[in-house]
Amino acid sequence: MQYLIDQARVFRARAAAHGLDLGLNTQAHRPRAMFIACSDARMVPALVMGSRPGDLFELRTYGGLIPHHNPQGPTAESRTVEHAVRDLEVTDIIVCGHSHCAVVDAAVADYDGPSLVTAAGHWHTLTQLDALSGYPCVKPRLADRTLRLHAWFHEIDTGATLQYAPLASAFLPL
Repeated sequence: MQYLIDQARVFRARAAAHGLDLGLNTQAHRPRAMFIACSDARMVPALVMGSRPGDLFELRTYGGLIPHHNPQGPTAESRTVEHAVRDLEVTDIIVCGHSHCAVVDAAVADYDGPSLVTAAGHWHTLTQLDALSGYPCVKPRLADRTLRLHAWFHEIDTGATLQYAPLASAFLPL
């Protein structure tokens, strides 16, 4: 815990050393994209993307799970998506799965083989993208092409990030 406290204490100095003007963060919040990922501590969207404060609007959940829209029982996840799409008017949403995900690994625990685990991780990511595309706030923005959805997959052990290419029906390097 002390390491985290020490890092928080020197944040302003680190930000200044990297040329970050923290005063800009108090202006209008207009992130470049929404990034939906697993809450796994090894998956660090801002680090992977090389983003600066204000660039990404993040939603992190266990397994990167996105519940299907339910008008009778909105969830924190659905309200976060609605805020990004309606209020912040993001133009891109990236759903990013990752290797060695506990949710995926548990689902295929009775099977063997790294290719099956990878395929399951890719399928899991596309399933979350499918759930997201069913949100009432997302559908019209997809239809008028003011919102684009992306499926990415980050390989924890290599640092590579792949993007789903529908024409190839495969995840390919960015």
